[in-house]
Amino acid sequence: MESEVLVREYLQLGLAFDRLEEGFVDAYTGDPELRRAVENAPAPDPRELAHRAVSLRRELDGSGLPSQRAEFLDVHLRALECSARKFAGDEIGFVDEVEAYFDVRIEPGDEADYREAHRLLDEVLPHGTGDSLAERMAAHRKADEIPPERLAECVEAFSSALRDLVRAQYPLPETERVTYEVVGDKPWSGFNYYLGDFQSKVAINSDLKQYLAGLPHLIAHESYPGHHTEHCRKEAGLVAGGQLEQQLFLVNTPQCLMAEGLADLALKSIVPSNWGMWAQEIYADLGLRFDGERAEAISKASAKLLGVRQDAALLLHDRGRSADDVAEFIQRWSLATPERARQQLRFLSSPLWRAYISTYVEGYRLLGRWLDAAADADERVDRFGRLLDEPLTPGALRSQV
Repeated sequence: MESEVLVREYLQLGLAFDRLEEGFVDAYTGDPELRRAVENAPAPDPRELAHRAVSLRRELDGSGLPSQRAEFLDVHLRALECSARKFAGDEIGFVDEVEAYFDVRIEPGDEADYREAHRLLDEVLPHGTGDSLAERMAAHRKADEIPPERLAECVEAFSSALRDLVRAQYPLPETERVTYEVVGDKPWSGFNYYLGDFQSKVAINSDLKQYLAGLPHLIAHESYPGHHTEHCRKEAGLVAGGQLEQQLFLVNTPQCLMAEGLADLALKSIVPSNWGMWAQEIYADLGLRFDGERAEAISKASAKLLGVRQDAALLLHDRGRSADDVAEFIQRWSLATPERARQQLRFLSSPLWRAYISTYVEGYRLLGRWLDAAADADERVDRFGRLLDEPLTPGALRSQV
């Protein structure tokens, strides 16, 4: 099969999954006629989609595609085969499901890390008479809440500041833009809708409190230099260069692990040191008090709790634990409020998103190790640029770490 035909059939296959579960196609910027044809076709049979994914994988060797593009398509077709089998009702173990989707093999975390995180947080958070660590964390978060009426100006301030930093390091098309809106009743805290032509809409969930310490990470994650920046640079580079498979971004594929790992490392990569003090100055200009030094210390300690949410998913989907048990586990180790734990449980329980938590956990670990393996700061900058620009896969990074 010629490469152009194979890529078009991959796009057609991926678009068909949105007929099975709306939202499976995260972004598509290709030929609108192809999308309309898929939308107007008879409802797809999941079993046939699985067979088609297998067939296209077999065609890769004779397609003439360069090895990097062939590898990208291979792992994504494997992910689509697994999704199709799940839609068809096949029983697939949760760990195997995650591996097929994201090209990583997950394991439970080490509770010793979680206890160490709590010890470090105990040192950082102010002590009150008789207050437990969870109560002190709740008090800290309460004091860290952004007043709802100030959220829009804070979002704009950080978006503008980060955009300037990104444009100086990783040039973007002059026409690129991000607009922000507040929404509710969603299982996530923020979401980037890439619209094509270097435009994104970022939705921020009003059901969850937004915090002074978290907002810089959220804007970096969703916009600069995270999802929006990656989409723009891949559209301007890979898609313009003929790699049309990059016009499609699908949930539950290795693309997601790479994108979420990149986005979670975005703030650290564009403000490589003292992000807390950098943010403190921006908040000061807005007349808001923010302790950047303490925020950095809490963030560093909390990094050891990275695996808690993935462990929660394993308890729920692999160990058969009840929703109440899993919510209690999240509260205990993440020091989350009951409401926050239930919101996380909602995400973990969603049929579409139940495995997705591993993209954040394993993506952060894998991409972080790869970036940290850089010889110096300049090479790290270059490596982050490669994440923005190249169709890298988890397997490709593992071979280099």
